[in-house]
Amino acid sequence: MFKKIASDALGLSDIGKIIGPEDYDKTDADDYVRHEDDEKIYFLIKTKADEYCFTNTALIHVDGENAASSKRTLNRYPYAQHNISNVFLETAGKIDMDIEIKFTLGNQVFSIDVHKDELEKLKDLYKALLYIAETMYENEIILEMGNQSLDRAVNVLQHSRAAEIDLANQYKELTEYGFSWLKSVREEYHAKDFGAIFEKYINN
Repeated sequence: MFKKIASDALGLSDIGKIIGPEDYDKTDADDYVRHEDDEKIYFLIKTKADEYCFTNTALIHVDGENAASSKRTLNRYPYAQHNISNVFLETAGKIDMDIEIKFTLGNQVFSIDVHKDELEKLKDLYKALLYIAETMYENEIILEMGNQSLDRAVNVLQHSRAAEIDLANQYKELTEYGFSWLKSVREEYHAKDFGAIFEKYINN
């Protein structure tokens, strides 16, 4: 009930409003942030029906069926499992009341309308998401190169003459080293926390 009253107090409509940190506690999404694991909200867009909460580790989407219904569906999209891509910002024309940010998260396409008066703030989110998308893209290339390098090494070993090397021990050593190496590469290039990027671009 309190959340619904707060929604009215914030003056929300079908066009999204950017919520400042002082009002995060008036949103439903804040209840699902993993504060216990140092998860932090960096950007939050709210309409009467939906909330889009960008934290350092995930997008939390509180999906309302419509503005009149109290029913909500919670969707959580961890960045480690859902790559960000296709980030676009559409500014308003002279008679438009809204601007729009679009992006793909994994297989899910998002298109969020925000009041045009909030363009400067939305630019911050756009820059942050674009940088994260670029980082994810580069990291995927590095990880793929690592996998290909290990595959090539295994292939060379498999085609070596058994009389020249101890094939079983060499294969065991290579796979153990490869697993350890890929694990360290994955830890470095498969980012789960993008708080540093949000802090760089978000100026609440």
